[in-house]
Amino acid sequence: MTNVLILGGTGWLSGRVAGAWVDAGARVTCLARGGRPAPDGAELVVADRGEPGAYVAVAGREWDEVVEISSTPDHVASAVAALAPVAGHLTYVSSLSVYAANDVVGAAEGAALSEPLRPGEEYDYARAKAAAEASVLDHFRDRAAIVRPGLIVGPDDPTDRFGYWVARFALAGDRPVLTPTLDDRMTQVIDVDDLTAFLAACGAGGRSIVANAIGDPVPFRTFIDAARVTAAHSGDLVEADDDWLVAHDVQYWMGPRSLPLWLPRDMPGFATRSNAAYRAAGGPLRDLEDTLRRTLADERARGLARERRCGLTRAEEERLVAARLGAD
Repeated sequence: MTNVLILGGTGWLSGRVAGAWVDAGARVTCLARGGRPAPDGAELVVADRGEPGAYVAVAGREWDEVVEISSTPDHVASAVAALAPVAGHLTYVSSLSVYAANDVVGAAEGAALSEPLRPGEEYDYARAKAAAEASVLDHFRDRAAIVRPGLIVGPDDPTDRFGYWVARFALAGDRPVLTPTLDDRMTQVIDVDDLTAFLAACGAGGRSIVANAIGDPVPFRTFIDAARVTAAHSGDLVEADDDWLVAHDVQYWMGPRSLPLWLPRDMPGFATRSNAAYRAAGGPLRDLEDTLRRTLADERARGLARERRCGLTRAEEERLVAARLGAD
């Protein structure tokens, strides 16, 4: 039987990966702090990765596959050092944010990475992922898959970014919805279940690979139109340019009072990364419409008008729509 260790295994993505391995018949162990249960069929080992001896309970066992997802460099460094002697292969979930720049359309895995974060320096996500990748390669150079997802989307997404749009169109019905100007903008996502399948396949095949795990670039207008169709929205789109939105305290990309997935125009490479290596390795990519349908069903179950981590409230949006239409 295949022995798999998930460092985590109780969160959104790592829990799905653990579940996929359970479904494949593996013996799965999740090492986590214990605030949430492991998926059915998996063993939970409770440990604080910031404490000495965090890996004592698992470093004495042999593992065919280890999955690491952390963006804390110290945690990754200590894990790979402890597990390299007893693990056959490791899959590390990095990020497209690891790259140093977002100015080149179609950039592939050979693009320059951010400077690795050094101990004692102020935390920076991109540099933290770069440091973690370096630790993985130090200990698992020829037996590691380094997978760099972009924006992960789909049902149960805890970030509330992608789901904002299809949920907002469903909530608005026949009323207006505010968007940024849509022309000459792109978006690029990966469905959580496609990514899960790829991560499990990397481990099952013992792949030594570096791959941008991301879907094809899609014009932002195409994405918005697809979300409207999925949600049966019949109201108007009220587009606002960047300067107007910023002047009205609307934030880019994520967070409260934002328009999720909206990016500054000086980042043309952010949503246009090459996924050729992912495709060549058999990475699955489902239709955007399928992801939108599943996401909308999840959003309805959780409540279209619920408090969200990202986006405008409907009341904020209605005030901005009124101001925009009044300005016209």
